Amino acid sequence: MTLNNIPVGQNATVVSISPSEAGFRKKLLSLGMTPGANIKVKRLAPLGDPMEIEVRGFSLSLRKAEAETIEVEIK
Repeated sequence: MTLNNIPVGQNATVVSISPSEAGFRKKLLSLGMTPGANIKVKRLAPLGDPMEIEVRGFSLSLRKAEAETIEVEIK
């Protein structure tokens, strides 16, 4: 399941990040979005894009297209 399909309030664990754009993947990894990291979907914008997630104690906003590249497992 990909991150863009996780409902608000749900916790999940990052399984993998697809090698879409090398620079973007590297940025996510540097922000702590690594395999095994626990995340929580905090909220969605009124039109559903972007989404705010919590990872390693800080908030991060991602567009749905970006969230599609992140494979997660629901806890």
